[in-house]
Formats: sequence, C-alpha cells, structure tokens
Amino acid sequence: MLYYFVVALHVIVCVFLVLVVLLQSGKGADLAGAFGGGATQTAFGSRGPASFLTRMTTVVAIIFMVTSIGLSLMGGKRSVDDKSILETSGRASAPAQEQQKTDTNAAPASIPTPDQIEEQIRQIQENRQTAPADTMPEFAPVE
Repeated sequence: MLYYFVVALHVIVCVFLVLVVLLQSGKGADLAGAFGGGATQTAFGSRGPASFLTRMTTVVAIIFMVTSIGLSLMGGKRSVDDKSILETSGRASAPAQEQQKTDTNAAPASIPTPDQIEEQIRQIQENRQTAPADTMPEFAPVE
C-alpha cells in the first residue's frame, strides 16, 4: 500500500516539477536580453533574492529525489529464489527436457559441422552406387 502511495506522490511531483521549471523565466529574459543587453553581467549572472518559484523548484526537486530513492529501494527487494534471465538462460526447463526425451521426431540437439555433412553426403553417394536400383527408397519432400 505504501509503495502505491509513493508512486502516486512521485508522479504528482514529476508533473509539478515540470510545470514549475517551465514557469520560470531565464536570465536575460527581458527585452534587453533579446538584443544582447544582458551580456555585461557577471559569469553566473546577478543574483537577487530567490523568488518564490526558485524556492518551490528546490523543494519539489528534493521531494522528487527522495521519492525516487524510496521507490528504488522498495522495488529493488528480491527474494532469494528470484533469479534473473541471465542466471537461468543456460539451463533448459524441465518440461523442455521431458519433451525432448519423449519426442522421437525431434531435431538433433546439435548442428552438424561441415565435415560431418560432407561425410554424410559421401556415405549416401556410396550407398547409391552399391545398392540396386529397385531397393532405393523413395524420399518424400520435407515440409
């Protein structure tokens, strides 16, 4: 329940933070700044007293960071039995192993190398040359 409350608060804070930042005017946003009149300011610009929007931005940004950290800590808890995909990708599941054992028409588990393919072709050609023509089996096209 607390997790959903923090998620809702986080979304509201995100929207509010975007709005507060967009409402602020930048340095030199007056008419003189448009024509380069603000170029004579100091390196970081002249700072007067912080406005209400600046303070509001700071407060909302701090709340945003706290809710972000809180959500990452709440969502990051995993039980000991949970494993990532990378930890289990090398092993086949039990139903897949059962299927492979019971399925007699299953494809071979390994892909033959080019040397093995050439050896099989050579054996087939030898069998065709030595076998009589009437005993040759008819092969159906593979679907």
